[in-house]
Amino acid sequence: VGARFFTYISTLHYVMEACAAYQTPLLVLDRPNPNGHYIDGPILDLRFRSFIGMHPIPIVHGLTLGELARMINGEGWLESQQKCMFEVISVKNYTHKTPYSLPYKPSPNLPNDHAIAFYPSLCLFEATMMSEGRGTLFPFEVVGYPEKRFGSFQFTPRSISGAQHPKYENQSCFGIDLRDIPVPNCIKLQYIINFYRMADPQQKESFFSTINFSIRAGNNVLQKQIQKGLSEKQIRATWQEGLKKYRAMRKKYLLYKD
Repeated sequence: VGARFFTYISTLHYVMEACAAYQTPLLVLDRPNPNGHYIDGPILDLRFRSFIGMHPIPIVHGLTLGELARMINGEGWLESQQKCMFEVISVKNYTHKTPYSLPYKPSPNLPNDHAIAFYPSLCLFEATMMSEGRGTLFPFEVVGYPEKRFGSFQFTPRSISGAQHPKYENQSCFGIDLRDIPVPNCIKLQYIINFYRMADPQQKESFFSTINFSIRAGNNVLQKQIQKGLSEKQIRATWQEGLKKYRAMRKKYLLYKD
C-alpha cells in the first residue's frame, strides 16, 4: 500500500537476503501501488530500524515493490551488502499517476480504498492513546478516545475477525469520522496535532508510546515537534531536505513514469 511501515516490504528484504545467501534467483511479480502518486514524510533514521521500517526511505515512498527491490539491491541495504539475483516482472500500462483500486483487502484492517489512502496518516495513532478504529467496520477511517470532549462522532471497538481485543474494547469512543472526507495526497499531521492539543495535562504525559511512536515515525523528532507545539507546516518543512535527496536517489530505480 505504499507505506514504509506496511511490513510486506520487510518480508521482501529478508527474501532477498535469503536468495542472495543461497545464490537463488528471485522473481518479483510487481503490483501497482495505490499510494504511489506522491512521496511524503520523514526519512527513517536507521537508529529506529525495525521490522516495521528497515530502510532510509520516507513514510510514503512512491515506489512499487519491484522498484523498491531494485533500490534495496542497488543501495547495498542487504546484510553485508550482498547482491540478490532477481528479475522484476513489471506491470503493463502503469504509471505512478495511474489510479488503482485493490481488488482484495491487503489487510483485514484496510478494507477499502479510502482507508488505504488515510493509512499513512492514521497509522501513527497506533502508538498513541487514541483508537484508530480497529475493532470496527471502518478502521483507519475514524479516530477517537473514551471521553466525549474528543469529538461528536461515536464508535465502539469490538473483538472481531482481524482485530482481536482491540484498544478500548467495548468502550464508547468519541472523535472524528473521516469516511466522507476526500482522500489526502500527503500525510495529514493535523489530526494527531489536534488530538494532542485536546488532551489534558495528565493525558499529554502518556499520549505517545514513545518507543513505538518513534519506530513508526522513523525518528524521535516528530513526537518532540508535536509536543513543542510546532504547526504541521513547520514540521513538514523539516522533511524537505531529506525528501529532496530521496527523490534524486529514487530516480535511479524507477520502472514506471511519474
